[in-house]
Amino acid sequence: MSISVGDAISSFKIPILMGVMVIFGFGIGYLINYTFFSDRSPVQPINFSHKIHVTDNNIQCMHCHAYVDKTPSAGVPSVKKCMGCHKAIATDKPEIIKLTEYWDKQEPIPWIKVHDVPDFVYFTHKRHIKAGIECQTCHGPIETMARVTRVSSLKMPWCVDCHTEKQVENGRDCVTCHK
Repeated sequence: MSISVGDAISSFKIPILMGVMVIFGFGIGYLINYTFFSDRSPVQPINFSHKIHVTDNNIQCMHCHAYVDKTPSAGVPSVKKCMGCHKAIATDKPEIIKLTEYWDKQEPIPWIKVHDVPDFVYFTHKRHIKAGIECQTCHGPIETMARVTRVSSLKMPWCVDCHTEKQVENGRDCVTCHK
């Protein structure tokens, strides 16, 4: 039994076509996952708006993120900190009622991290604040966000590019971020 050149070419077309379809399918799947199912803008237990607090009411970042210039972590405000104002302000609003429920139960709010780096990365807000880096450099226009969205990848190449651009001395040594 002999196989013609045309038959041989046809037998290669099917696997190639299937391969192209698989790659295309993965690409479409990736785009759908990235657009609709990424953790870049998770739904939080309380719909907190930086826009209302920072832009509309002129509350400075460091009022709530009190440790940002003193420790590696910016610190998420405690329920007590929030209730310092919200015992008297906007108490009838649905999101403040949720806040009050956490306060009454003496439970922390289970916020979902939006800006996070892996545990093997040592990142300190303190060093960046002391260098005069604005919050928006990494967090984007956070003061305009009704819902926090991660706008920067916070991955190593992004950080290295910034350190390179700003000519940070020793900013590209491995031990700067990996201790």
